[in-house]
Amino acid sequence: MSRVNISAFIEQEKIMTTLLVNVMNPGVTNNGAPYVSFTLQDKTGSIEAKLWDAKDEMLEGVKPGSVILINGEVLRYKGVLQLRIYNLSLVNPNETNPAEYVASTPLTDAYMHERIEEALSSLQDPIIHQVTEKVLSEYLDRFYTYPAAARNHHDFVGGLATHVIAMIDLANSFCELYPALNRDLLISGILLHDLGKVVELSGPILTEYTLVGKLVGHISIMQSKVNEVAQQLGVAESEQVTLIRHLILSHHGEYEYGSPVLPLIMEAEILNYIDNIDARMNMFSKALTGIEEGTFTARIFALENRMFYKPKPFKK
Repeated sequence: MSRVNISAFIEQEKIMTTLLVNVMNPGVTNNGAPYVSFTLQDKTGSIEAKLWDAKDEMLEGVKPGSVILINGEVLRYKGVLQLRIYNLSLVNPNETNPAEYVASTPLTDAYMHERIEEALSSLQDPIIHQVTEKVLSEYLDRFYTYPAAARNHHDFVGGLATHVIAMIDLANSFCELYPALNRDLLISGILLHDLGKVVELSGPILTEYTLVGKLVGHISIMQSKVNEVAQQLGVAESEQVTLIRHLILSHHGEYEYGSPVLPLIMEAEILNYIDNIDARMNMFSKALTGIEEGTFTARIFALENRMFYKPKPFKK
């Protein structure tokens, strides 16, 4: 059987294909009938699904991380495509290819390595270069594969490096427009600000928060690591290291968003805005990709619970 990707689903189409279970929530209707709400995914996206009148024998062994064969119908609910599952069965994991079910960056591995190495080699301040290079080198095995978040933005294989590269491009433009910005400091902050997520998150597939991620968080993890490396290099008391730590600590911009300090230098302020711009643009792209022109998205919690309109193309 050839797979049908989620991106190719059409309203009212009958579907038989295999999908990965991301989220699985059982429930009971007002009439006492059991049902299960799923979030199913493949490499092209995700879709909400419902199995009504769910039977235990059908669900045996099915859990998040399972690949299931579904038989169902594509419906539209509040402007968004959903699946109504009529039947499902568990697929032997030995008969599946994980690459079919996990979204990944459109960037090649070689391109990502080239861009990050280029940014690192461009740092001219010896202390900033030395500290940034050593910290980054300790996490390179995970940096290119980890997502930038468990949910919401750049939540795919290679999402962290993809996010950082886009931020570097934005930073280069800002530095040209505003020459007063210290480019070395800003680029260092970009390379390191989210690096703690390779400790905070469990990995690129069905990403969850680790224990240290929940209890400490990526901001504290990384500013502590920068200080540790700077101590090893004998430069912990330098202003450059203090400023790098400040960029990491303040990059969420506000106390309520998890930053223990507010941005107090212009590079920290710009880092917060660049981070937010790229994250939000990725969320817009993801939300608008799956809907028809002339309709609204569902409410997006991470974007202030707003719905967004996808305009029809203008006539030329």
